[in-house]
Amino acid sequence: MCRSIKQLRHPEIPASDEELREAALQYVRKVSGYRKPSRANSAIFDAAVLEIAESTRRLIESLEPGRSAQPVHPEAG
Repeated sequence: MCRSIKQLRHPEIPASDEELREAALQYVRKVSGYRKPSRANSAIFDAAVLEIAESTRRLIESLEPGRSAQPVHPEAG
């Protein structure tokens, strides 16, 4: 699922707000089945994107560095 979401955890380069938002948007689109939600669903869709982006930031910032911290494909985007 969401194969085109790039890895955001890099030891030297923190993910930008835009990268986090774009990854969250891709995820919400995939899960909801909407590329662009209707007006009736847009508020909850946008709220989900914000929540997931923030959760992703907390996850990345909380992970301890280790052997698995190396990017899988740093040049892929």
